[in-house]
Amino acid sequence: MTRLSAFTLFTALMSGSFALAPAAMAAEGSVTITSPQDGAKLDVMNQNKIVYDVVPGPKGDHVHVYVDDKEVGILRQLKGSYTFEALSAGKHTLCIKVVNKAHTPIGLQRCVNVSVE
Repeated sequence: MTRLSAFTLFTALMSGSFALAPAAMAAEGSVTITSPQDGAKLDVMNQNKIVYDVVPGPKGDHVHVYVDDKEVGILRQLKGSYTFEALSAGKHTLCIKVVNKAHTPIGLQRCVNVSVE
């Protein structure tokens, strides 16, 4: 395995020419929210949902859904969607957080900010 200097690694990361191999990403874990996009405007009259894909990493077990730091759902599927019961008009932060078997967040998460009108 090739060893990279800290400067070389930093330069590669900043230029976007360095990417983690899929195995490395799986070891660390990842959370992707494909919908809604950050900054999206949602309709208060629609059933709004979040679409996600999670690789929980070695410390994660499942995921929880949050609206404005309040837990609203526990999800056992690592890829899928969650439909919110109702989102009031205004700005909201929607998050998917990876948790362990004790339901404690492990720090791996992704959030999007939305406006509901």
